[in-house]
Amino acid sequence: MRLKLLKKISLYATFFLALIITASNPTAGWATSPNHGGTSADSFSQEELITAGHKFFGQASGGIALAIESVFSKLGRPNAYIIGEEGSGAIIAGLRYGEGTLHIKNGDASKVYWQGPSIGFDLGGNASRTMALVYNLNQKNLLYRSYAGVEGSAYLIGGFSVNFQERDKIIIAPIRAGVGARLGLNFGYLKYTHKPTWNPF
Repeated sequence: MRLKLLKKISLYATFFLALIITASNPTAGWATSPNHGGTSADSFSQEELITAGHKFFGQASGGIALAIESVFSKLGRPNAYIIGEEGSGAIIAGLRYGEGTLHIKNGDASKVYWQGPSIGFDLGGNASRTMALVYNLNQKNLLYRSYAGVEGSAYLIGGFSVNFQERDKIIIAPIRAGVGARLGLNFGYLKYTHKPTWNPF
């Protein structure tokens, strides 16, 4: 009974925070045409990413499929994606660290790491599995820098979230499914690197 109640609270909190993110999201005015993304020859289809998500996220893949569909409706087809794991925590100010594999259409897979600070109305910690859709990445080395974004988190028992990061026309849309106890809205950035580092700046 308590478990069902907590799941409902998590769902309503996620929905409420999603409305806040949409209001402050820089992607709100972007075109919803699939032409915003890549062509079928140089980008990933929705079906390819949902299949990859099913394999990686397991039981959480139903929610991830809905999140992928939502990102596709805004941005179209990505030409790269990242799958990996991360951990984060915050008491007003927070830190996030993660690592995964970058997949580029018609290219080789390679390791990628990310880390960064955040600040806002944010409390708690969580561990997440992450699939990040990447747009307009013409060269792999262009990924390795910092990207700003706004994120809402509502991890009470489990759940998922989506936020958007952008720099110089490269857009990254991390989709997270995780466990922990976290509730809030924060602003920060993530720095993507080809080697692991403890320095979030």
